[in-house]
Amino acid sequence: MRYALVSSIFLLLAVACKQTTLPAPSLNGTYTGTFQRQSGGSGQISQVSIVFSNGKWTGTSQTPKYPALCNGTYQINGINRILFTNSCFWTADFDWSLILSQQYELNMIGNDVKMVRTTSLYQDVYTLTK
Repeated sequence: MRYALVSSIFLLLAVACKQTTLPAPSLNGTYTGTFQRQSGGSGQISQVSIVFSNGKWTGTSQTPKYPALCNGTYQINGINRILFTNSCFWTADFDWSLILSQQYELNMIGNDVKMVRTTSLYQDVYTLTK
């Protein structure tokens, strides 16, 4: 009886402690919204559109090179990080920190997506809807 009780407790703990892996969210589709580089709580807002398709993206912005969108690849890491690479050739006549690349925090709720990259000087925020 005692052995069965101890075994049951260990089995219950093993099941309770089992880590569940959530599937990575899917971004496939066309998203429109805004980009804003926030510094001190404010910054210019630009209308953007980004198409995500099976690990690849293309994008356009109302304001040229703000942000600098073109095309590339993306990888979702876990459930709240997205890593961008940008495949385009860029000239040296603008701030290259505006190129969509590097890692962003990813927050998806229904058809709404928020991507945020924070540095010590500013925060880049994409607020998009599918």
